[in-house]
Amino acid sequence: MILKDLLQRIQTLETIGTLETIGTFEREVSELVFDSRKVVENSLYVALKGTVSDGHSYINQSIEKGAKVIVCEELPSEINNEVTYLKVEDSSKTLGHLASNFYGNPSEKLNLIGVTGTNGKTTVTTLLFDIFKTLGYQSALISTVEYRIGEEIIPSTHTTPDVIRLNQMLAKAVEIGCEYAFMEVSSHGISQDRIEGLHFKIAGFTNITHDHLDYHKTFQNYIYAKKRFFDELEDSAIAITNADDKNGLVMLQNTKAKKKTFALKTMADFHGKVLEVDFNGMLLNFNNKEFWTTLTGKFNAYNLLLAYGIALELGMDETEVLQAISVLQRVNGRFETIKSDSGIFFVVDYSHTPDALENVLDSINEIRTKNERLICVFGCGGDRDKTKRPEMGDIATKKSTLAIITSDNPRTEDPAQIIKEIEAGVQPQNFSKYTSIPDRREAIKMAIKFAEPKDIVVVAGKGHETYQEINGVKHHFDDKETIRELLQLMGK
Repeated sequence: MILKDLLQRIQTLETIGTLETIGTFEREVSELVFDSRKVVENSLYVALKGTVSDGHSYINQSIEKGAKVIVCEELPSEINNEVTYLKVEDSSKTLGHLASNFYGNPSEKLNLIGVTGTNGKTTVTTLLFDIFKTLGYQSALISTVEYRIGEEIIPSTHTTPDVIRLNQMLAKAVEIGCEYAFMEVSSHGISQDRIEGLHFKIAGFTNITHDHLDYHKTFQNYIYAKKRFFDELEDSAIAITNADDKNGLVMLQNTKAKKKTFALKTMADFHGKVLEVDFNGMLLNFNNKEFWTTLTGKFNAYNLLLAYGIALELGMDETEVLQAISVLQRVNGRFETIKSDSGIFFVVDYSHTPDALENVLDSINEIRTKNERLICVFGCGGDRDKTKRPEMGDIATKKSTLAIITSDNPRTEDPAQIIKEIEAGVQPQNFSKYTSIPDRREAIKMAIKFAEPKDIVVVAGKGHETYQEINGVKHHFDDKETIRELLQLMGK
């Protein structure tokens, strides 16, 4: 791409580098990169100031590898006459607009829908992808579990990929004829400008509870990160928020977008009721229309209601949307169920925050007759928000018959220390209701050994993940696979 085309709608503070043989803005740019290791001949390198390292330190290295255009916030002391330097106010924000231009502004050619919130992002975006597939539309999905472009499935690396990768995938979606793209928008992605330059048709908000405080430091910062997504929407966009969440309406305070709400408890544009619920699914009423779904739990009623609202705002027929919802299958690792030959009921769920764990346990406690015992196997990830550990210890022991505290992804932390911090939240009256087994396989084995027919075992925290990260190394580990293997070995 020619540099002048790449710089459309981008403001530069200073330009250095006029060539005799070719005009500065007429030079060809072969690749757009922000990682100096990926530079090829004629690349445009964007120097980003990261939390770990400063990309400005790698400008000369990038030039040596063939970069011919440098975008930076601070010009280097030594200037190479064969290179064009563009000084900008914010390299990170500029990268987003460069990426959009480089790939032909694909988000303007799609109906791009972003969903943010602490819990439910993966479920809502996946439900939307499946609904629109059922309705006959080609779509793209960018989620924690996987990226999908039409029928192609690409392994997921981040909840919200970097903005170059995002535009690459959106451009491919446009190329194969997709009309819609559904993506999770994480607080990290918002804070790190990974969605800068994208044009969203609809933004949805699920809920917000304590999470990622290791990164955001305070809950207010975390709320602000989510809110920024809505603050920066264009006036042609639509913002749909959860009116039942105490911070739901905060998201709409400064947005220019058209405002819509969904709720189970209060009046809203999209109102729902849970009429019946069991382990096989729910009978729901959305805007005075009744239907059945195989998804279960009040938290999933919220997820479905948001997906329903978004689909209707996109102009879909209500009856067709409800029919599509009624045949949807559960999302990978989200309240997935397994029933053993002996009648033990297992629920595998990604719930790794206090609110998510409480939602799953509350949903099960609403369904069970109390003749069955509820066993909860869970842990907390290492190198992440430590403030939620004691809270999850309290919730699990308070709402379960037995809680087995184990390892999640300890990463570089000592699993025993993580467990100790979880145990600190257990109330004295619940001391007899838990045990700790650091080895996750052994913890699941203990749950199966303890469980009797009709008992319910929740294995929480990892959901769709097929690995366990210990000391920086990812080892194969799949909760569902482990449960089935142990059931066969133990004859249950």
